[in-house]
Amino acid sequence: MLTYANYTGWKQEYYFFNKEAENIYNDLKSKLGGKEFFVSGINKNEDKLLVRTYTDKSLGAFYFYDTNTKQIKKLAEVSPWINEEQMADQKPITYKTRDGLIIHGYLTLPKGVDPKNLPVVVNPHGGPWARDGWGFNPEVQFLANRGYAVLQMNFRGSTGYGREFWEKSFKQWGKTMQDDISDGVQWLIAEGIADPKRVAIYGGSYGGYATLAGLTFSPELYACGVDYVGVSNLFTFQNSIPPYWEPFKEMLYEMVGHPQKDSLLLRDASPVFHVDKIIAPLLIAQGKNDPRVNKDESDQMVEALKKKGIDVPYMVKDNEGHGFRNEENRFDFYGAMEQFFFKHLGGRAAELKEEKN
Repeated sequence: MLTYANYTGWKQEYYFFNKEAENIYNDLKSKLGGKEFFVSGINKNEDKLLVRTYTDKSLGAFYFYDTNTKQIKKLAEVSPWINEEQMADQKPITYKTRDGLIIHGYLTLPKGVDPKNLPVVVNPHGGPWARDGWGFNPEVQFLANRGYAVLQMNFRGSTGYGREFWEKSFKQWGKTMQDDISDGVQWLIAEGIADPKRVAIYGGSYGGYATLAGLTFSPELYACGVDYVGVSNLFTFQNSIPPYWEPFKEMLYEMVGHPQKDSLLLRDASPVFHVDKIIAPLLIAQGKNDPRVNKDESDQMVEALKKKGIDVPYMVKDNEGHGFRNEENRFDFYGAMEQFFFKHLGGRAAELKEEKN
């Protein structure tokens, strides 16, 4: 199976290195009703395939496909409890940055509402050298269900857009990378989709850094923010690099900045040194055993805010690392985030509370 998949705006384009692979792909596409899919397993002879479908409203299903007989058999739904009719559409969007760069992203609007003057949660991805793609995202669906439009964007440095786009992010934490996010907010406001007084920012890891950077470097844009295991200090972040990252340290210096050679740059881009600019409420969540973004990153931010007389809700889970995995902790976090956004943005949380009563 020799194929090459390339992400464009939202779905994948496939390029085939042989006619046999193209024929198999086309046969699968017709049998699966045009749904997006990928091959998740294959036998040694490459004639028995395990195929996985996916959409923006469910986690899809697994199928067994025999390339010799062209027979396909459904094995199991991945998430049969999800009602796709209740899920929101994840639509591809593009906008232009202040320096003329085209940014691709995704906009999810809550179902059954007029897409005008909505509360919005801006959700920059982690990495930062990763990307958001089209497909089912439980966080996004959770937020859309609560009445929020959700904006995801592949800011400069995101993968899948070529080397030049990636290199434009070098030493641009808190700068043009952050501008790409801010320009997405301005685009939503100009389109009339976002209520300019009800825009929040939420992200994890680099997305957590982008949240802190958003509240410090463009405080006028956001009504509140949620920082989930995010970086606050680029000096201590690089000093706490785990042992398995050591081979990549020089690459990190080139891509983010060197602690000595680029000290002014790193200080300027570290939110912890600019907490006096924060005017919006902030919720912080952190795993105590995080090896990638040390707990000290969140501790510093909370301490700096307290010194300014600002009380910030701070959730620390002792049995978690880089992101919460235990179910009870995830319930706690998303419950706290739901109430935090309702308090500062409004939304459907009040209606849900009334329904329960």
